[in-house]
Amino acid sequence: MSVEGQVAGGEAVQRESAADDYFSVFGLPRKLKIDADALQKQFYAESRRLHPDRYAGKPAEEQQWATERSSLLNDAYRILKDPIARTEHLLALEGVQLEEQSKSATEAARAAGAQKQQAVPPELLEEVFELNMQLQEMKSAREMGEAPEADVSDGLKLARANFEARLQELDRELQTLWSEWDTAVEQGGEQARKNIRDKMVDVLNRRNYIRNLVRDVNAALEAEEPAA
Repeated sequence: MSVEGQVAGGEAVQRESAADDYFSVFGLPRKLKIDADALQKQFYAESRRLHPDRYAGKPAEEQQWATERSSLLNDAYRILKDPIARTEHLLALEGVQLEEQSKSATEAARAAGAQKQQAVPPELLEEVFELNMQLQEMKSAREMGEAPEADVSDGLKLARANFEARLQELDRELQTLWSEWDTAVEQGGEQARKNIRDKMVDVLNRRNYIRNLVRDVNAALEAEEPAA
């Protein structure tokens, strides 16, 4: 069970027994719509309670606990204040593994000689094929010391605008799912939660994929810009 320490003023605080559950760090239910102002106020209040000066004369064990608790508090606040990170954390707590779309995952897969887990959303197959062709044309032109064709750069900018619009649509879809999830939690509907969870996984996987397409397009276009 938890281990207690004493803070200045005689207040008792407890060590978290489930340090990987950031909702529990703030005593919150696993809901996705959070009062950001209340979260911030609670974070600042807890941070003051855990300030090193309040533990200066305490035993080493309590000082270590305060340091660990403060680190946990910072991590929890950083994740929970970000709606997307909060959703991904909730899904991780629910035992869901999202597709890894990060640049680091790509590099790690290449180093290990493995295939990165990545699925092109079906509705984007043609667009992604065309995008990859344009990125390859731009890369080839750069390697040959030539300027890419104007229509290639224009095509990439148009693709970026389209992908950014899709991201906005997915964000709106996520906001609806957050409300549905919270309602399902309140009503205790396990099957409803599962259905909503699966939908959030699908939206986040598509969102992560498209976000990284935008990243790749930005990198290609920035490489063509003259140095200041």
